[in-house]
Amino acid sequence: MTGRVALVTGGTGGIGTAICKRLAAAGHKVATNYRNEEKAKAWQARLRSEGFEIALAKGDVSTAEDAEAMVREVERQVGPVDILVNNAGITRDTTFHRMTSQQWNEVICTNLNSCFNVTRPVIEGMRERKWGRIIQISSINGQKGQYGQANYAAAKAGMHGFTISLAQENARFGITVNTVSPGYIGTDMVMAVPEEVRNKIVAQIPTGRLGEPEEIAYAVSFFIPDEAGWITGANLSANGGQYMGW
Repeated sequence: MTGRVALVTGGTGGIGTAICKRLAAAGHKVATNYRNEEKAKAWQARLRSEGFEIALAKGDVSTAEDAEAMVREVERQVGPVDILVNNAGITRDTTFHRMTSQQWNEVICTNLNSCFNVTRPVIEGMRERKWGRIIQISSINGQKGQYGQANYAAAKAGMHGFTISLAQENARFGITVNTVSPGYIGTDMVMAVPEEVRNKIVAQIPTGRLGEPEEIAYAVSFFIPDEAGWITGANLSANGGQYMGW
């Protein structure tokens, strides 16, 4: 398969970085968004030193105006987007009876509304070109729920609802839409959890370990080749066996 243009939202995070590197290594032109320019430039320089050239475009995916401007900047730098990975996400954890509307809205806007905000500016181009790959990064907690994460679980479950509807609408245009639902991954965020708590999490995972960001990047890459063109509307669980739905 020839190289395509890929946009990975939230690409400077742990999972996002692994996805960017995997797609770049496969020969794609890769871009991601940022909000903090200083941190993004440092991240870009680090990846460049490892042999990966990733384009940057400023944009807050939680707002439609920012997201569209970001997409247009990506198009200006590297070309029309063929592969979109909706990976941006945040947490604002607390039990629901203590949750504020701000904590609810921040998570819904960044994790779920961003799927509309970023996908809408690229979908018509994909339909015109008769080829596209859209992949949502959801979560095990969107499948099974999680104490203290009503906002996060609702957003992540909604991402797959978005996937299966969009998949039906665009299948005849050569566009596939799929979801990857990671379990607990050894990112900086998870490793910052107290060791005692982390050990309790690992004890619930049949494989006996946290996942690696590179394993999620591999799951994403599975959906991209032309050979995967008959797989659409799927949710690929990558959680070490912690949750086994069907």
